[in-house]
Amino acid sequence: MATISDVAARAGVSTATVSRALNGKSTVDPELAARVLAAAQELGYQPNGPARNLRRQEAAVLALIISDVENPFFTAIARGVEDVAHSVGYSVVLCNTDEDADKERKYVDVAIQERVAGVIISPTATAAGVENLARRGTPVVAVDRPLPDRESDTVLVDTRLAARQATTHLVEQGYQRIGCITGPSGLRTADDRLAGYRDALKAGKQRSSPRLVRRTEFKAAGAQKAAADLFSQDEPPDALLVANSAMAIGVLEALRSHRLRPGEDVGVVAFDDVPWAGLVDPPMTVVAQPAYEIGTVAAQLLLARIADNTRAATTTTLGARLIERSSSHRG
Repeated sequence: MATISDVAARAGVSTATVSRALNGKSTVDPELAARVLAAAQELGYQPNGPARNLRRQEAAVLALIISDVENPFFTAIARGVEDVAHSVGYSVVLCNTDEDADKERKYVDVAIQERVAGVIISPTATAAGVENLARRGTPVVAVDRPLPDRESDTVLVDTRLAARQATTHLVEQGYQRIGCITGPSGLRTADDRLAGYRDALKAGKQRSSPRLVRRTEFKAAGAQKAAADLFSQDEPPDALLVANSAMAIGVLEALRSHRLRPGEDVGVVAFDDVPWAGLVDPPMTVVAQPAYEIGTVAAQLLLARIADNTRAATTTTLGARLIERSSSHRG
């Protein structure tokens, strides 16, 4: 097993600096703290006893407040957070909001009551209760979506660009009536994916029509109903951009009920490269987001902020990539 001396050698600092950094001491330079955290993770170092900020009596626990625990995108984020936290002696408590502002507020209150060391959150549209975290001085990192009207460390994917690239792919395949099924209005990711879709249609000189767009919850049931509605029109879409993998399941169900086949009758591209995407018939073209990396980066930022909560807020924007499969190719 790695020792504190191994971590110090890898990070190029003293063992005393390693100890202070892993215990969240604000006297450690943020860059040094980040190096120590990275070295500890790389070496799999397990400190003796739980890390704890003795000055403020904070538990060695991070709260992760996500919007949908059933969505593989968020579970991959959770795994990234947990791997980094565990490597330096922190535990992670998982909270699921279902995009419900009241649930979000309750979980924020619990995080405060339990004196967690910091919070990672994928906020609802209102980010209910986050003001209370700021008032208490609890470090916060936002993932997937920024906090509305508040600066914080944030880890995002350039989802508007990704949606544009995915829609451009459908345009280049020759589809003429490309539709979009995205999430509720006011959610940054849902809005950005719709904006990227429209960017691509404009660039491809295709007209954007409200008749081809549906907004619903980020879940299969809502997407199934939305897709069924689209395919019941006189001029249904011949291709769809779908905003996440749960929605994609609903879309596939709607296609089957209308006896339509992806890639032959309707082109389909969905966000998130879940394990089943390459196994369905035909395999599904996806926008692969670096969910695990979002989690690891967010956890590293949060631990650095626990060490020094006076740092300027940063925004890290990661890229996504289009993985082309048969569901979006004509013929």
